[in-house]
This record gives sequence, C-alpha cells and structure tokens, in this order.
Amino acid sequence: MRRALIGICTALERARWSVWDQPVALLPLGYIEAVQRAGGIALLLAPDAHLSDDPAQVLELLDGLILAGGADIDPSSYGREAHPETHDTVPARDAFEISLARGAIERDLPLLGICRGMQLLNVALGGTLIQHLPEHVGHGEHRRVPGSFDGAEHDVKLSEGSLAARAAGEREHVTRSHHHQGVERLGEGLVVSGVSQLDEVPEAIELPDRRFVLGVQWHPEADVHSSVLGALVAAARRHGATLASD
Repeated sequence: MRRALIGICTALERARWSVWDQPVALLPLGYIEAVQRAGGIALLLAPDAHLSDDPAQVLELLDGLILAGGADIDPSSYGREAHPETHDTVPARDAFEISLARGAIERDLPLLGICRGMQLLNVALGGTLIQHLPEHVGHGEHRRVPGSFDGAEHDVKLSEGSLAARAAGEREHVTRSHHHQGVERLGEGLVVSGVSQLDEVPEAIELPDRRFVLGVQWHPEADVHSSVLGALVAAARRHGATLASD
C-alpha cells in the first residue's frame, strides 16, 4: 500500500550548526518521526509566497497536512494589536499557513493543527486568540518550563463521540503542553471538543462537517504513546486511496 504523504509546515528561524549561523526553515524531529512511525512520509513545507496565492499547487500532491507548533501568530491576522507578551511573530509564515489551511479545508484534505497550529486553524476560519493566558486564568501551568516539556503533563477532557476522542483513543487524555496563548472566539464552523481540566481552556477544536480537521493545543509528537498523529496519517491514507480509485 502506498504510504500517505504528509506535508508539515516549518518555522522560519535562525540557527547555528557546524561553522554556520544562518536563517533556516526548521522543524523539530519529533514531528517527522511520529509521521514515519505511523507509516507516513513527511514532506517539509517552508513558507512560500507563491503558494500563499495558490495553495492548490502543493495541496494536490498531499494526502494530509500538519500545522506544527512554533512562534506566536501575528495578531494583525485576526484584527488585534500586539500584546506585550506576544513575541517572535513571522507574518509570512502566518499568511502561508492560513492559505494552506483554508485550501485543505475546501478540498476536505485531512488536517491536524498542533499547538500554534490549532490557533492558526482557528484564525484561518475567522476566530481570535487570547494573547497571554496567564492574565485570563491566573496561572502559567500551560507552559511550566519554557523550552521544555518537563513536568508539562496535564489532563484534557474530550467530548464523547468527537474526532478528538477517537484520535486520542480515550476521553480523559494526559497531554504535554507548551503554550501561553489560546482560543478566544471560535472560527466559523468549529466546535470545542476538548478542554483542560486545569481551567476549562479549549484544548481541542474540530470541524464536524469535514472528514478530519482537528486542532489540539498539546504536543502529541512529544509523546511516543500518543495515537493522534497516527489517526491523521490513517485518515490521510484513506483519503489518498479514495482519490486513487476515482
């Protein structure tokens, strides 16, 4: 059986390796390894202005799409001014991923948004974000150790019968999170299908009228026991098989 081809959006950063110190398009290896463990092929997608204008050029090659974690989304994307705690925004990445997300939804391509990717999914459908959760929930438990998942576990309650619960394989799910922003107003058509047991902050959102459009606020790629990325790859494999039979 042909392996599902999964596009994963990369960050734009600056990095040092060997004797080099240069701008790079990068992605933590955990995403790639999780896709490969699930039987998929990972294709890294760097921001591309041409694809922002015409995402079909790459979406027609894919069986599934992952919007990965990373820097804060520029609040101009959802009509807000930047909060003092909103940092390291990359508008070119935002525009690229918003275009890909909308194009994937339009063609019913399986899509998974992880952390920033869940927030990006919400913004792509007209939603807004809370720019600094500690001001709203009174604690910093969603990002306990900056730059690390150490001690990051907390429970999420997933709605019965939801895509989120099916992907996770359970309704009470232990997750690893690392975020300081979150969903405020939901984008069009989205429903909240999971909330944090810490404070009821939305932790999973989905589009019920699509085959697989899911956003999770936690990082399943950081947990080798998580079935969430496997569920995306399985949906992508089915999607690819359907197209091949048409």
